[in-house]
Amino acid sequence: MAFTKIAAVPDVAPGSAKQVAVNGRMLAVFNVGGTFYVLDDTCTHRGGPLVEGEVSGHEVTCPYHGAKFDIRTGEVLGPPAQRAVACYGVRVVGTDIEVEV
Repeated sequence: MAFTKIAAVPDVAPGSAKQVAVNGRMLAVFNVGGTFYVLDDTCTHRGGPLVEGEVSGHEVTCPYHGAKFDIRTGEVLGPPAQRAVACYGVRVVGTDIEVEV
């Protein structure tokens, strides 16, 4: 696996999310208090776009049916989803946000 630039730090303000495409995958980049996290942007329940979900602390709620996921790990925090979403390694190099895919 290699790191790929997906955004610049100013592109993802604290408390926000941004959708990016990498190698045919749609990913969601979250900025929680200046720390960046990257998950698959597709809810494992019915495919909702997590980037459009409500973020509260380290939790994102799918806008379709309310499934909740931990932004740090992709783990399910609340139904109806039963499977975690993929979580990716992320690093900041200068002002570049890079993801490991």
